[in-house]
Formats: sequence, structure tokens, C-alpha cells
Amino acid sequence: MKIGVYGSSFDPITNVHLWTASTICHRKKLDKILFLPSAKERRDKSLQGGDEHRTEMVKLAIADDPRFDLSTEEMNASIGQQYTYYTMQRLKKQYPDDELYFVMGADILVDIGNGSWVKGEKLVEEHQFIVMARDGIDMLKTISASPLLRNADDGRFHLVDKGLAMEISSTYIRQEFSRGGEPRYLLPESCYQYILRHGLYQDSE
Repeated sequence: MKIGVYGSSFDPITNVHLWTASTICHRKKLDKILFLPSAKERRDKSLQGGDEHRTEMVKLAIADDPRFDLSTEEMNASIGQQYTYYTMQRLKKQYPDDELYFVMGADILVDIGNGSWVKGEKLVEEHQFIVMARDGIDMLKTISASPLLRNADDGRFHLVDKGLAMEISSTYIRQEFSRGGEPRYLLPESCYQYILRHGLYQDSE
């Protein structure tokens, strides 16, 4: 199978996350998308929702699509082993006969190219990537400007630059909840009701 590994905080998961995963599946002829919630201990993440809540909301959001599955591989990793390089190594062992693609936004491509990711060079050397457009980022220029990226550009970067720049951030949704807003139609109804039921994001940024 061809499997996309879609890492994000999913704090909370949004309709754009689901739309993006579906579009990537369709355009890149993937068989499965693994939704990979980030570990709380990562230095590049600041999370509001607890692991249990984020996991449950992903489960609710993807329940009706057989192409989608949840992986808690990063969330359950030991300290120091929760970064993407180590996670992908473990997933390769779990899916030894399948092709894995790490799915990320162009903003992450910039960060990896700048050398700010743990084991970023080995991650690039050993894996394939599906990179989604982000407003204001030229993906080809990002690759050509980074020695790390351009010297690995042998077809491992699969760029999706048409129609995937729509943004509804989890931050915006958390802010709306914390200020008494109603971001109901920006995330799955089951997740919206879950947040209300558990009183999440009431003291968010």
C-alpha cells in the first residue's frame, strides 16, 4: 500500500485537516492516511488539549472514512524518541511492505530546510514527502535555497500546489471557544459536541 503519514497537533482536528487528507489521498493515489497526533513533549509544539482528548477527537472525526486511521506512535513514544525521524523509523518497521510518505505543509519544509528539526537531515535522506502549499511560500525556491533539501531532491518531494492553501487553524478554533464563539461548522459535529461536553479550550489563548 501507499500510506500517507499526516502529523499535526490536531488540537483540535478541523474540517480542513479532513479535507486535506482526502484530497491528498485522491491526488496522490494513496491507499491510507495515518493521522499522527503530536507528542506533548516536543519542543516545537505548545498544546492545549490533553492526549486523551485529542486522540478521541481524531477517532470521532475519521470514523466514517475507511481510508483514515489513527496512529498514536508519536504520542506514546518515550522521551527523546517522539520526533518525526524516530517515529517514521518505527512506522517503517510496522509497515515493512508498504510505501510511506510523510505529509506536511510547506512551512514545515522551510523549517527542515533551515536545519531546525531534530534529525532533519536523516529524515530527508531516508523518506519520501508530500508537501502541501502554504500561502506566501514558494516550495521550489525553498528546496533550491537549502543545501539539505536540494541535494536530496531526487523526486522524494511530491509537491501539491493547487488548491490546498485553504487555512482554518486549530488556534482560531481554540480562540473562538475561549471567547464564547461558535466555530461549529469549522470542525466535525462530533468533535464540536465533544469539546462542549468536556469544556475544552475555555482558557485557551
